[in-house]
Amino acid sequence: MPDTSSPAARILPHTDADALAAAVAAALAERVARVQAEGRTPHVVLTGGTIAIAIYERLAADAADWADVVFWFGDERFVPEGHEDRNDRQARDSFLERLGVPAAHVRPMPAHGCSTSMAEAADGYGASLPEEPFDVVLLGVGPDGHVASLFPGFAQVHEQDRRCVEVFDSPKPPPERISLTFPALNHTRATWFLVSGDGKADAVARALAPDGSVEQTPARGAHGLEETVWFLDQDAASRL
Repeated sequence: MPDTSSPAARILPHTDADALAAAVAAALAERVARVQAEGRTPHVVLTGGTIAIAIYERLAADAADWADVVFWFGDERFVPEGHEDRNDRQARDSFLERLGVPAAHVRPMPAHGCSTSMAEAADGYGASLPEEPFDVVLLGVGPDGHVASLFPGFAQVHEQDRRCVEVFDSPKPPPERISLTFPALNHTRATWFLVSGDGKADAVARALAPDGSVEQTPARGAHGLEETVWFLDQDAASRL
């Protein structure tokens, strides 16, 4: 079972999705610049989805040295490289190419058509993860409470030995995915949840309730070592 102990989560509500996206974009730029001022190269784990893309599109070129950030992915759709469903394609289109992030600093997960099985691809990605904690892990939350590709009722929610796993029969298409597990996702200084829309409100409420099950609401199992922040718009926060 994932370790759910962490500093108390902070909840930062915003009036709407646009305000949420602008706030997270500014916060991410500030965090990256702060880490760089400490003399370190920031490591950031990206997520996919509509609100994430809106955030990425608002990242300002002059707000930080984006070329000196290493970007990882929390999960990926196991479809061919360059497919529009892939999170790395969405990230490239929305900000990586625009901000001049070098290819060596983008660490995509393997794609369908690679020379290994999904399990070998997942283990290879897990082995490539940094030993030091990530600086920020960005996570969306599904209406069912899933994070990355860790879904309610799936065995991957309980995985403690592997840092990255294959997922078959995902309840959300496409069915084949690769995902970081909680031991990897939680090896981070900061976890930022990015949640917009009334359709996510029940999942947010379950995740932040004083008691509940990680099995039923996997978002309960994700946290940062130093900081856990829920960036919500008014609709997503409406059940709190």
